[in-house]
Amino acid sequence: MSGENWVPLDNMAACVRCNCLDTFPMLLDTWISFFVACWVISLSPGAGAVASMSSGLNYGFRRGYWNALGLQLALVLQIGIVATGLGAVLAASELAFSVIKWFGVAYLVYLGWKQWVAPPAAVAVESGDAAHGRPWPLVMRGFIVNASNPKAIVFILAVLPQFLDPARPLLAQYLILAATMITVNLVVMAGYTGLAARVLRLLREPHQQRLLNRSFGGLFVAAALLLATVRRAGHAAPGP
Repeated sequence: MSGENWVPLDNMAACVRCNCLDTFPMLLDTWISFFVACWVISLSPGAGAVASMSSGLNYGFRRGYWNALGLQLALVLQIGIVATGLGAVLAASELAFSVIKWFGVAYLVYLGWKQWVAPPAAVAVESGDAAHGRPWPLVMRGFIVNASNPKAIVFILAVLPQFLDPARPLLAQYLILAATMITVNLVVMAGYTGLAARVLRLLREPHQQRLLNRSFGGLFVAAALLLATVRRAGHAAPGP
């Protein structure tokens, strides 16, 4: 072999490592940054956290955690909307944004009213067979709470692109980001649900349960009022 064709082994190994790294959908540093951001986002109080605590309070952890599954199904839908480009359409359409927003406001107020008027005895149904304690209604409740929040779609639309590398496979990156966000959110919602379930076992007196019901009812309404103040990104009042 001539000297012109000879390649040092160290250089060859470095090239192999670079080629292997290039085959991964995401850089490790990018994923770690997104992982940290997911914890910050999930721990921030919102309608999903209130719904998880309310479910844990009313049905205990084992039943109430079905609500968290519904929240994640809505999150998958929202990420899918952003990935297919429909998120940009929603962000640009004032009518679509307003319809989803006000539906979400109305649903949160409805949940707040139901929680406010719930009798104390209804809190201790962890082992009961009430219709609203079955998995499917709780999954649907969590799904509607998250899916009816257009702010979440606009937020995902603004955040996810910052962690995407156009030079790498986009589908694989979206799947990694979605799996990361869902896993972190499931852990956080388990904490919220479990915390409320622990409170359920400690507070058995009717007046204590009534106070908790009204507290969570007020939190649902507060989340609705907060959602009502959300405005479409880039929307500003006309100047003089």
